[in-house]
Formats: sequence, structure tokens, C-alpha cells
Amino acid sequence: MSNELHGWLLDLSREERRDLFTGSIPVLAVELAYPSDLPPLFKRTSQAFPDLTYYNADIPISLRYAARYGVFPLADCEIKIGPSGHVAEIRSTQSAWEVDLPLPPLTILGLEPECDPFHAAPTKVFIQTPKARFSLDLEPARAFMIGLRAIFIRHDPDLLLTAWGDTWLLPKLLEMSKETGIDLPLSRDTEQSIKHREARTYYAYGQVIHRGQQVLLAGRWHIDIHNAVMYHDYGLEGVWELARVTGLPVQTVARVSPGTGISSMQIVTALTEGVLVPWHKQQAEHTKSIMDLVHADMGGLVFQPTIGLHKDVAEIDFISMYPSIMARFNISPETILPGMRDEDSGLPATSPEQGLIPKTLEPLLKKRIAIKMQLLTMSKWDMRYKSYKARSAAHKWLLVTCFGYLGYKNARFGKIEAHEAVTAYGREVLLRAKEAAEDMGFTVLHMYVDGLWVQKSGSNKVQDLQPLLDEILNRTGLPIALDGIYRWISFLPSRLNKNVPVANRYFGVFQSGEVKCRGIELRRHDTPKFISEVQNEALEILARSPDADHISEYLPKIQARIDGKLYDLRHQRIPLEKLVVRQTLSRPVNEYRVPSPAALAARQLEDVGKFLRPGQTVRFIYILGVPGVHAWDLEQTLDPKMIDAGVYKKLLDRAMETVLQPFTSTQFQPSFPLFVSDIRH
Repeated sequence: MSNELHGWLLDLSREERRDLFTGSIPVLAVELAYPSDLPPLFKRTSQAFPDLTYYNADIPISLRYAARYGVFPLADCEIKIGPSGHVAEIRSTQSAWEVDLPLPPLTILGLEPECDPFHAAPTKVFIQTPKARFSLDLEPARAFMIGLRAIFIRHDPDLLLTAWGDTWLLPKLLEMSKETGIDLPLSRDTEQSIKHREARTYYAYGQVIHRGQQVLLAGRWHIDIHNAVMYHDYGLEGVWELARVTGLPVQTVARVSPGTGISSMQIVTALTEGVLVPWHKQQAEHTKSIMDLVHADMGGLVFQPTIGLHKDVAEIDFISMYPSIMARFNISPETILPGMRDEDSGLPATSPEQGLIPKTLEPLLKKRIAIKMQLLTMSKWDMRYKSYKARSAAHKWLLVTCFGYLGYKNARFGKIEAHEAVTAYGREVLLRAKEAAEDMGFTVLHMYVDGLWVQKSGSNKVQDLQPLLDEILNRTGLPIALDGIYRWISFLPSRLNKNVPVANRYFGVFQSGEVKCRGIELRRHDTPKFISEVQNEALEILARSPDADHISEYLPKIQARIDGKLYDLRHQRIPLEKLVVRQTLSRPVNEYRVPSPAALAARQLEDVGKFLRPGQTVRFIYILGVPGVHAWDLEQTLDPKMIDAGVYKKLLDRAMETVLQPFTSTQFQPSFPLFVSDIRH
């Protein structure tokens, strides 16, 4: 039945469609002549009829297109044009799941202000073309705009890669274009307007997250490296990979969380399979007794490590354990049979028909495992190595988030029972791996959710561990890999009680000389660069030791390095930018009852008109006197003599204690000659 409603051309029909959880249901299907009419129609309808249940209502057109035609961003396609000049058929000549897809042949233009605009007002912009790097002065504005316009016309970039482009540079350029009357061709498609999305702050997984405003171009892409999620983990090649596997446009996928990426993949799978996509989550948790809840919601298995220094330890990790469990054991919100257990294992039972989540994850897992296997045998000098690492990192974040989304309160296809089932299988799998190791004579020093650290006299070569890997694979059915063999590894205790181990706080050196650490100052985002650099230097010195027995020979070198750094600190030789502490605001500044150093610094910024929102990072330096901190982004220059070196000495002492405590003995006792009294006078 064709209708016209307020200018919208639409067809209404009553149809039977498939709901993931309840099966076939009758729905009123609304088909529009123009896809762009859907958002305003849905907004108006949902406001007028808020109690209705809506499906397939708010899905981005890019995902609908990907599901309908089987294409994806950056794909090579064959297109057939019909007699009327419109596209009659489009077909991808590639698969998003191929391992070696070519890089897109893009022309990239880089724009970067000379400094962080929040710290100080930039006076010039650095420009990176495919062949040269140079700068243009922002003043006079007319000359700058004429020069920049000429660069855009000459190079006509496919991608505009900026620093602070979303939050400062592009808004500044648009403002200058308006003031000077000089049109700057930021977008290629002049019929489409530049899209602006406002900054937002939200809570997720116990954290306050801030996303800056966005400026999206038409006809060419814009990516701001400081506003792109996880960009510093996987770079442009990771962004390309995410666009391919999620179906999201490049400009969008660079700025959204991995959760949005995995949700988009699930939506494409649902559309392809003819499953309705609900507007909001509909499935509530089943009623449980207290004992059922205790047994069900136990989380991942963590085995307290054996504190101290250990030689020739192998680290074994399941490859994407939780996603592999979902795919291997068919765990999906609609396949979980509430209250039922497998007769043999006692684990949550699932229906035999492959679920939506396993269908979504299966090709992604196969691709990631294939890339991981290639990386294990590939030289770091191989031209593909960097690309494979970036793509593997992008896959990792999607897969990690997939597990969390099963229990996420707003996930369209989430259900807490599925989340609990995955952790139950995970605990069982890790226990089977532990039993296999112990049956083969290994000592299990530590287990943490998806990996274990094992030790056996004489087993310090890759071939020595292969029988164990084969046995674990046989007992669990999940892919597992040797992460590496340590010359030595130290599991660290709690700072409050030296007899209490900490599950994820350790450091060690692989046989290759590579250092791996978790949970120490070097890994914390709020550690000043000065402290993390000294700790890293100490670890690199320790890594020179051929084995654990010769470590004591290298400790005096660390002591000399510490003494030199403390001397530099006392005589103001450490660059101020290396003393900056970065902390995230968890609430508005006026809601801090007892002002933390971060809140005090944020108040200083507010006094000069610079405002930060929850989820944003405030930068400061510890100084002598009241209030004890100086906001780094204040315009006035800080006198180096005002640095509170005593605070930084304490931070350095603490960092050095972390890496030296496993090796300290009567033959090496750290002595720190610098005292607070020395600094103040």
C-alpha cells in the first residue's frame, strides 16, 4: 500500500519477520522511496508512539548497503551501469576476510599546528605533502588561506590527516575562510555540507570517557590522530582494517569505540541472515537464586602467582580465548538454554543451531589467527610485518570488546547469561590446560584468565614446549600459542604487603632480549615521562644479562644511572615537559570535595578561561609551596627552580624499588643521596 505522509513516499505492509529470540513475528513494514527520509520519519514516529517496539529503524545506511550488496569500504568492485545511467549491479572482487589485501592508493595531506592549541596559541601550521614538509604562518590570514587553498587544489588529497583537526584546526580554518571570504575546498563534494558532531562525555565499563567534537568531510576523508580511538595502537592500517571488517565508513570507524565496531558487525550479520535488529535491548536477565548467581557470575579464573624471580619460564596464551570459546562452543544470546547444563562437562548448555555471535566472529577469528601465525614465523624486517601487527591489533580490540558486549546493558544482542557462560567455559579451559601441564611435569607458576606461565627443568626451547601445546589443544579444542620463553621473570608482590602476590604485576626478559612488563609505573598513563624513561632504562640494562645468574653484574650500572638522573633533577636539567603528570578528571571540577592535584590544576585552567570536562586529561607539574601544582596548559612560563624535586624523587624511588627489589641483596643496596632539604636550600 503506497502512501504519502508529510511529503514522505512510503509503502506499508504487514509481514512475518524473524526476531532473534522469539522467532517469526508479525510486523508492520515501512519502506521508503529515499533512504535519507528514514531518520526524520523514525524520530517523529518514535516520539508520537514511544510504546511501540521498533526494528531496523536506526541502522546507518552504510551497514544496510554492506549487507544488501556484500561490499565493504576500500573494496575493489565491479559495477554495471544500466540503460538509464544508474548502477544496475555492484559486486566486490575481494573478500574482507582475505589476509593480504592491498593498501588503498590514497593521496594523503597532513596538517598539524606547531603546538597543542590547548597549551598555547599556534602561530603556524606544518604541512606534509607526499614529497615535502614545510610550514605556513597563520598570520596574515589572507596570505595563509591563499597558500593553503593552492595546496589543496594542487594535491587534491583523498585523506586529510590532522593533529587536533576536529577540536581546533578545521573549525579555525572554517572561521578564517568566512572572515577572509576565501573558499577553502576542504570537501571535494560541494553539494554536501561539512558535518559537525558535538563533543560528548559518557560512562562505560566504570570509566568516564570524553570524545571531542568531530568534523567530517564529503568527497574526501578527514582523520584527527588525537581524536581517533586507538589510533596510536594501530595507525592508519588498523583503521583500514576496521573499515573493511565492520562495514563502517572510514571517517566514522576511526572515531568510534571497538564496541561500536563489533556491534556493527553483528548488525550486518543479522541483516544478511534476515534477522530483525531491535532499536533497544529487549532481553532481561532471567530470575536467579542467590546461589545460582554466585555460581554463574564468577568471572575469569585468576591464579595467584608465585612471588619472586624465576628462570626459564614459558608463557602460553590462548589466541583470543573468549571469542574462540563463543565460536567453538556456539555461545550466543539466543543459543543459551537457561538453567540447563551439559551432561558431560556440567557447563551451560547451548542449542545446536549456530548463533548470531559465532557467525559474526568465525571469519574474524580465522583471519586473526592466520595473521598471528604469519607473524610468529615472519622477520621484523619483512615489509608486511608492520601492516600485520597493526591489523592484528585492530582485530584484538574488536574481539576483546565482543565478550564485554554480551553483558553490556545497551547491547542490542546482549544477554548476561551468555556473558556468564563464556567465563564458565574459560575457567574450565584454563583448568584443563593446567592439568595438562602438570601431567607432563611442568610447574604452573601463574594463570591469568587466558594464559599460563609454566616451568620445567630442561624445557627452555620452543621444541620442548610443542608437546605441551599439542596436548592443551587436544584437551580444550582451542588454538593456543607460545608467547615466548623468559630468561627470567619476576612476579611482584603488593606494595602494602610483601607477602601478598598481585595477579597482573610482573616484568621479565624473553630469550630474544625483549622486555615485557605489566602493572608497573612504565605502563601507567599518569607516570611522568622522566620516571618511565629511567625505569625503562633500568629494565634495558637488566635485559643485557645473558641469564638470571649474572644480573648482579649489571646492578651497579643502574645505580650510576639513577645517581646521574637525580643530579640532573636537583640542578634543573630535566626538561619540564618530561615532568608533566597526566590524570583524567572523573567528575566536574566543582564536585571534588577534597581537591586532588588534578582538580587543583583544572581550577587554575578555569580561572583563565580554559575548561575541561569529565573524561578529559589535565596536565600538571608538582611545584613548591601552595597549591603544590602548576597546570601545564597555563600560558605563564614556569620557573624551573619552583619544581618540587622531592616529589619526583619519591616517584623515582618507588619506580626503582619496583624493578630492583627482586635483585637487591647485601652486595647491592640502592642509595639515593638526594634529600628534600638539599633541593629547598
